[in-house]
Amino acid sequence: MSDFIDLTSASAESATYGADERDRMGFFTDTTLCIGCKACEVACKQWNQLPSDGYEFTGESYDNTKELSGNTWRHVAFIEQMEPERETGRWLMESDVCKHCTHAGCLDVCPTGAIIRTEFGTVVIQNDICNGCGYCVIACPFGVIGEKQEDHTMGKCTLCYDRLKAGEQPACAKACPTESIQFGAVDELRERAEKRLEKVQEKFNGAQLYLNDPSDGIGGGGSMFLLLDKPQVYGLPPNPIVPTKDLPDRWRTAGAAAAALFGAVVLCAVARR
Repeated sequence: MSDFIDLTSASAESATYGADERDRMGFFTDTTLCIGCKACEVACKQWNQLPSDGYEFTGESYDNTKELSGNTWRHVAFIEQMEPERETGRWLMESDVCKHCTHAGCLDVCPTGAIIRTEFGTVVIQNDICNGCGYCVIACPFGVIGEKQEDHTMGKCTLCYDRLKAGEQPACAKACPTESIQFGAVDELRERAEKRLEKVQEKFNGAQLYLNDPSDGIGGGGSMFLLLDKPQVYGLPPNPIVPTKDLPDRWRTAGAAAAALFGAVVLCAVARR
């Protein structure tokens, strides 16, 4: 993957991604259209040649994939909600994926430069440079990244970078039969999500958008979601904040303190003379 644009400092949405910069691309996942077929999971694994999750039954849900990992880059969550007073309920289904954050903590902490931002504004791990240290796992507020079984490097969604380079849409969006997973330019998807929310809220009071706000703790996501309930119901953090967001200010404060200390030491040395 040596043809990636190596711009580890381009973590802000307004950053330039290099001479080959394109429109920032991403996903809008409308969970109201998801039927839980898991076609996106299968398509992702097939295209990216990821190993099967096996046949371990958790007993907790009809979903036995459990979570995103280094070997599972798309995960359809099944949430069963019961209403005891009416003895009825509903299924909430959500196809989860890497958020391709505007402010990406994984990119900030990678010591080898293996995690980069491409010309499409996506965040990608280069396997041939990754040393498997796992710093990115800790820095991700969504628990997206994990160790790959095959080579013990870190793995996550690439937004099918190879397909994007060829002018194709990601495999998961291509395979989705209901268009629950929509692929396109992030700015356009945000507008589409707002319009869709207005229609959905006419029937569902709890409907809300997730990660579509550029002023949130990750600067907005390259992947955004329309949810029918609170994010934590889907296993998503309600107010995600990238751990490295305040690093620049902290380094400046530490630098100023160090300069002040150095100045005091110099003054003391001069005074003693």
